[in-house]
Amino acid sequence: MERPPVVVIVGHIDHGKSTLLDYIRQTKVTETEIGGITQRVSAYEVKHQEKTITFLDTPGHEAFSQLRARGAKIADLAIVVISAEEGVKAQTLEALTAVTTAGFPYLIAINKIDRPNANVERTKQGLVENNILVEGYGGTIPSLPISAKTGAGVSELLELILLMAEFAELTTEPNAPATGFVLEATRCPKVGVIATLIIKNGRLQTGDFLIVGDIIGRIKRLQNFRGETVAKLEASSPAVVLGLPEMPAPGVPFMSAPDKNTAETLSQSSSEAIVKFPTDKITAGMAFPIILKADNLGSLEALEKEVAKLSTEIVTISIVHRGIGQITENDVKLGAGTPPAVIVGFNIQADRGAIESAEKYAVVIKTFNIIYHLSEWLAEEVLRRAPVVEVEETIGEIRVLKIFSHEKNRQIIGASVNQGYATDRQRVRITRRGAPLGEGEILELKQQKISVKRVETGNQFGALVESKIAIAPGDTLLIFTRGKR
Repeated sequence: MERPPVVVIVGHIDHGKSTLLDYIRQTKVTETEIGGITQRVSAYEVKHQEKTITFLDTPGHEAFSQLRARGAKIADLAIVVISAEEGVKAQTLEALTAVTTAGFPYLIAINKIDRPNANVERTKQGLVENNILVEGYGGTIPSLPISAKTGAGVSELLELILLMAEFAELTTEPNAPATGFVLEATRCPKVGVIATLIIKNGRLQTGDFLIVGDIIGRIKRLQNFRGETVAKLEASSPAVVLGLPEMPAPGVPFMSAPDKNTAETLSQSSSEAIVKFPTDKITAGMAFPIILKADNLGSLEALEKEVAKLSTEIVTISIVHRGIGQITENDVKLGAGTPPAVIVGFNIQADRGAIESAEKYAVVIKTFNIIYHLSEWLAEEVLRRAPVVEVEETIGEIRVLKIFSHEKNRQIIGASVNQGYATDRQRVRITRRGAPLGEGEILELKQQKISVKRVETGNQFGALVESKIAIAPGDTLLIFTRGKR
């Protein structure tokens, strides 16, 4: 069954990504006032020519960056926005590299054609100079002149997206359990964890169990991108769910299951989380948000310079707010995000309301009178929060051709090596239509009824695979090794 495309918009910071998204939303989405779980969902659906397109709502969205790093495909298509005034910039090239590395189709939207200094042909020439060949300039990459401000060319842009989606042959199994990716998550004091998902295959329903890495939870409430409570959602739809016991990381794949036993089985056989963070209620993972308060402006500037020195490649200190004067209840509420910020004060104290609220919202407050002591404590926190990273290396990709037998958790399959090589006693990740289903292990390989240790690219073979996942013809098995660093 055909499914709508999921589209991400990338490009230089000032070239009009947000303006384009806003224009499409305002003209293609009927706004409704719904008392939903969340004020705003980070993706939305639009209708054009009676067909649906899903847009990721935040350019450079954190989930997109996470998935890009893991080689997964949250989006099906990308729009690279370039200003017709300024042309190709460094961030433009970074976005193009990210899109081509992710491996999905893209088109160029040459924006701001309404501006007096706009020059579409000069912009295309700039692309050619960077080895990006658009149609009409020796290449096949589609490009369109548009104005996100006036709407000129936007309808044609949506038509081109639908055409590219048609060529991509995007499909879904409508009756299958849902699979997809986490876009973002937050924690609300009143209702608990709220997760925004993108469904890439199957159907998600209220009452289903969600498996996100090691996290399992039952969907208590399901909402669409408008904030309307619904019973089910189909592939390519943004979904807001309530019911997970813990916060999932952006970019992590999810699966659904009809009951708890199935969910627990899938969870045990699938370990998708690459980064594991220390179990601490104030752990910020790779981002360490802090609020800085000081007794005067001079102290505050000195603190900012000192804090800037402490970030590492793995843990980045992010100052989410800065101010002068004592720590107040408002500071605590500001820091009670996800993850919570640590409030650091210099030559000041926290008032009673701040202390009471800090306990309520699990926000840590630390005050110092000596900058050296403050820096020393922050440096220790940065080291403590450094995540344990599991590094995976894919050594082979095999395509399942036939299932010969299936007994309990063991299956005999016929397959061919598409890339790399296959070896016995190696872990495999089972994927179907690009979505991960779980893991297993190759116990034995055979060619011409003879046991072998290794099969090279282009060769067919039989294999005994142990997995709780039922493998099917057409599935892809990624053979990988895993280690820590």
